Amino acid sequence: MSRQIRSIRGMHDILPEQSGAWQWLEARVRDTLAAYGYQEIRLPILEQTELFARSIGEVTDIVEKEMYTFEDRNGDSLTLRPEGTAGCVRAGVEHGLLHNQQQRLWYAGPMFRHERPQKGRYRQFHQVGVEAFGLEGPDIDAELILVTARLWRRLGLDNLRLEINSLGSPEARASYRQLLVDYLSGHAEALDEEARQRLHTNPLRILDSKNPALREIIAGAPSLLDHLDQASREHFQQLQALLRAAGVEFTVNPRLVRGLDYYCRTVFEWITEDLGAQGTVCAGGRYDGLVAQLGGRPTPAAGFAMGVERLLSLLETRGGLPGLHPPHVYLVMAAEGALETGVQLAEALRDALPGLRLQMHCGGGGFKAQLRRADRSGADWALILGESELAAGGVGLKPLRQAGEQETLQRDALVARLARCLEISPSPHDAKESPVCP
Repeated sequence: MSRQIRSIRGMHDILPEQSGAWQWLEARVRDTLAAYGYQEIRLPILEQTELFARSIGEVTDIVEKEMYTFEDRNGDSLTLRPEGTAGCVRAGVEHGLLHNQQQRLWYAGPMFRHERPQKGRYRQFHQVGVEAFGLEGPDIDAELILVTARLWRRLGLDNLRLEINSLGSPEARASYRQLLVDYLSGHAEALDEEARQRLHTNPLRILDSKNPALREIIAGAPSLLDHLDQASREHFQQLQALLRAAGVEFTVNPRLVRGLDYYCRTVFEWITEDLGAQGTVCAGGRYDGLVAQLGGRPTPAAGFAMGVERLLSLLETRGGLPGLHPPHVYLVMAAEGALETGVQLAEALRDALPGLRLQMHCGGGGFKAQLRRADRSGADWALILGESELAAGGVGLKPLRQAGEQETLQRDALVARLARCLEISPSPHDAKESPVCP
């Protein structure tokens, strides 16, 4: 027997009993973004490696350690996307969507990072990304945060806290960077190996360290907020005023820096305590220099990404996920000639009742065996085409989840009854007076 092939470590199948929850979440995300005027863009999973090296930063953990990079048959270096913003900017520049324009875009799909798999952190994971281009004021920063706050309300999530910070302009951050390096160099012996590696490459990331042994050193570091340029300071103050006016609670966290080099000014994270170490479910900020960095003309930009797996895990802990969507009705066909009639009936009912979930029995079997399958399907009703129903030109309707007797109905009466009982609006040409549902 051949060896069984299994999925790659850190990459998971989404099984039928799970996919309903994904679809439920995705529909609410899509509707919420549409309410704010954001339009979907669909992006490739593969991009040139240079795109991420130039945008994310060559000395970041993602580029140095985590990307899935390979040469194709033409010798080109390609990378499975580790995040979506760079690809969205590339598409905007390539297709002329950004210059002297305002764009509100969103995308969704899998991302890939070669990390150590653990709960809430996978090698293939899914994100929804939202990007706004051509808007430089704090109003768009506030709107992005309001979008997420509204989504949390729609999902029934009241256990997320918002942290915000400003990284200032690139010039102000460069001056602060030197102050930070000087300060941390005075504590070099107390730094862990990762912090010592970052000291002269990406020192701001040390502020985001989760090592408890560094907590006191980090707490004593100079605050970036004390070294902002005037324009960034005013931008950040206006953002806070807008969030207060909208009733959004937040905490200013001067140690919040994010892990990607392209961020400037506003950064934010939505965090929960219910998922352990992987508590950030949504994060983003401004990246005003990225469009020019990737070959476009200077364009202000801001956005965020949310982790789908983490949101689903959080909803699961709160009991907020829907169950499976079983069929409304299961069609049993247990008589000679019933199959042909059944196929016609099933299609006619789907035409008459848009949204009806009707599962037709396939594979043969006797009447009792088919009824057992109907019950196991989770359907509320069984439709029965037996000898007596075929002879009468009707269809049997048998309740499976409530008390009641089986009855035989003609097609028009059946459509009306199902529309009433299942609260499905019939197609106009099939609308009839609906009898009371037992």
